[in-house]
Amino acid sequence: MSKHLNHEPKTIDQRIDRIYRMAKGHFGEVRFVGIKRHAKIGWVAKIQFDEFESLAAEGENAIDALKKLRKRLRKIIDRYNMV
Repeated sequence: MSKHLNHEPKTIDQRIDRIYRMAKGHFGEVRFVGIKRHAKIGWVAKIQFDEFESLAAEGENAIDALKKLRKRLRKIIDRYNMV
């Protein structure tokens, strides 16, 4: 039996918390992880590490943007762990 049959979709809060924990665990300092609706480009999910460093992803909706941000973060962490 698949574990996904009775799986409830993750809330936006849960997705943000997961990304925050991943980023904090790998990079140490994280100012915020958030999402906003931009007038011209749509939904933007962003991790702000310090005054200058950040990682962002755009999506058609809030969940899409968060999924893309998590995927980008995962790739960075995986590349780091390969070295």
